[in-house]
Amino acid sequence: MNETIADVRIPDSRMTREATQLVRDTEPDLLYYHSRRVFLFGALTGERKQLKYDAELLYISAMFHDMGLTEAYSSPHDRFEVDGVNAARDFLRRHGVGEYDIEQVWDAIALHTTPGIPQHKKPVVALVTAGVEMDVLGLAYDAFSVDQRRLVVAAHPREANFKEGIIDAFAQGTIKKPESTFGNVKADVLALKDPTYRRLNFCSITLGSAWNDQAHDHSTCRDPAHRHA
Repeated sequence: MNETIADVRIPDSRMTREATQLVRDTEPDLLYYHSRRVFLFGALTGERKQLKYDAELLYISAMFHDMGLTEAYSSPHDRFEVDGVNAARDFLRRHGVGEYDIEQVWDAIALHTTPGIPQHKKPVVALVTAGVEMDVLGLAYDAFSVDQRRLVVAAHPREANFKEGIIDAFAQGTIKKPESTFGNVKADVLALKDPTYRRLNFCSITLGSAWNDQAHDHSTCRDPAHRHA
C-alpha cells in the first residue's frame, strides 16, 4: 500500500499487515491510534537523530507495546509490558523471526515504562520509548515540527480526552494486579485511580525482610584465605 505519513513510510509486509489487523481487532481505538502514533513519533525521532533502525521491528514493537492492557492478553500477575512482550514474541516466532530480533522487540516493549534505560539500548528500543514519551508525556514536543505533529494526529487522531483515557487504560490494565506496579510508573496511575491502593515501598520491604543482620556473624564472609588461618 506504500502508506506514508509525515514523510514516514509505514512498513508494508505480510507480517506488518497481519500485526496491524490483529491489534486493530483487539485494542480500542484509543490504544490502536496511540500505538500508530508511537511508531510515527519514534521513526521521526530516529530520522532526526540519524539512527539506523529496523522499521519493521520498530513497527511491531510499537503496535504490540500496549497489548497487555487488553483483556485478551492480560495475565493474572505479570506486568502488562511483559504480557505485551509475550504476545509479540509468539507472533514473531510464527513469522519465523530470529531470536536476536525478537530480543530487541522484547526489550523495546518491556522497558517502555522504565525511564532512564531505553535510550542507552539499541535504536529500536530507544525509539519505542521516545514515541511513547512524546505521545503520552509530551517529552521533546518542540523537537517535532508543527507539520509533523499535525500530519501524525490527522492520520491517527488523539481523542479529546486522550490524557485521561490513557491513564484509565493503564488503570484498568493493572488494577487487578497491583503488585505489578512495584517500581514502575503504574504506581502513580493506581494512586490516582484506586482509593484502596497502597504503594509497595522499597525501603519498607528491605527493612522488613526476613534477614536478621544483627544475629549473623559476618566474619565468615571475609576472604576465604582467612577461614583456615
